[in-house]
Amino acid sequence: MIFPLVSRCLTVWIFNVFATAVNLSAESAWPEFRGPAGQGHSSATDLPLEWGPNKNIIWRAALPGRAWSSPVFANGKIFVTNATALEGAAPGVSLRVVALAAATGKVLWEVELLRASTPSALEMHEKNSHASPTAVHENGRIYAHFGHHGTGCVDEDGKIVWRTEENRYPPLHGTGGSPVIADDLLIFSADGTSNPAVIALDKTTGKLRWKVARPANEAKSKFSFCTPLLIEVAGRRQLITPGSGVVQALDPRDGREIWRVLYGKGFSVVPRPVFAHGLVYLSSGFMQPIGYAIRPDGQGDVTDTHVAWTTKKRVPLNPSMVVVGDELYMVADTGVLSCLDAKTGAVHYEERLLGACSASLLAAGGRLYAIDELGKAAVVKAGRTFQVIATSDLKEKTLASMAVCESDLLIRTEQAIYRVGRRGSGR
Repeated sequence: MIFPLVSRCLTVWIFNVFATAVNLSAESAWPEFRGPAGQGHSSATDLPLEWGPNKNIIWRAALPGRAWSSPVFANGKIFVTNATALEGAAPGVSLRVVALAAATGKVLWEVELLRASTPSALEMHEKNSHASPTAVHENGRIYAHFGHHGTGCVDEDGKIVWRTEENRYPPLHGTGGSPVIADDLLIFSADGTSNPAVIALDKTTGKLRWKVARPANEAKSKFSFCTPLLIEVAGRRQLITPGSGVVQALDPRDGREIWRVLYGKGFSVVPRPVFAHGLVYLSSGFMQPIGYAIRPDGQGDVTDTHVAWTTKKRVPLNPSMVVVGDELYMVADTGVLSCLDAKTGAVHYEERLLGACSASLLAAGGRLYAIDELGKAAVVKAGRTFQVIATSDLKEKTLASMAVCESDLLIRTEQAIYRVGRRGSGR
């Protein structure tokens, strides 16, 4: 009778090993702003719950300059954009791409893609930087966009593939929206003070492939900083691209408009849209942000026919939303976390979570991760009842959204990049 017992023990052991592997799934790459799908979700299930300057820190890599782009991770390396002051008395910035070893935080290389010195181009909001857009990694190449300053591409060894300054536009408050890749195109919003547009470059050469002007709308201020989102509806891809006064769905192949929704005078739109339950969720921007849930199956101007619901309560101006299950979560710039029914907009709760927030929400392992501008963070259980699991404090200013590297968090502060994980024991 020993063999059935051995068999049962072996079965239990195999089950436990399998269960452990499932429970400890990790993120193999974080290639763009807000992760693999661009919507703030990570497949990692063992992210750290608590950290501090000397707690659960795997490494801390100091970086000079001023930049609020998020890190991206691929092939054992972390890539960030940066902006450092030019040497000498003349004002200006060096716009750079930096690669770090994911295991140690050691800087492997950094390369200057562009320089900016024109006084009007250097003006920006006090909360912004000249390297706020997050880079995109794909197939061994890193695409770095610096808004009105220009765009470029380097390979994983730091060799410049191409760079261009041909798509400049008149800025206000600096840079913002990150680029996205659609097949052979690199696409970004170019919403300056006049003639706002969406631009697609050939990702191999940097040459202009198409440029689409924003339609006329009520917004008097034309500038915005939103990152587009690629989705698929009924087998057709759509590029969801919010700007001042309007959100458009474009065909990413040629920029032709599929549908649009007008939202009045909203401008300086920042939060990246999200897509779930057959609805596109977004914020209409300053001054009074309105949260929209839009059915993306229309044609033309669908303002009066395809808005499923709206809300004016606690809608973010800067942080992007996230959907987990049937709930939509928003953290307002004031630090109040809201949980809404994603299908109807009904509010489940509104609770004070942190101080002033600019970073977007992150969802992983049935939890929400949020961080405020002073470096204080909170982990909240996903669900209709407000439940804070843990709080942390790095004690460093941060406006950048968190990223994920394997089973660890990447947090960019004003002074450094942190890799935060359960294995960390100090600096």
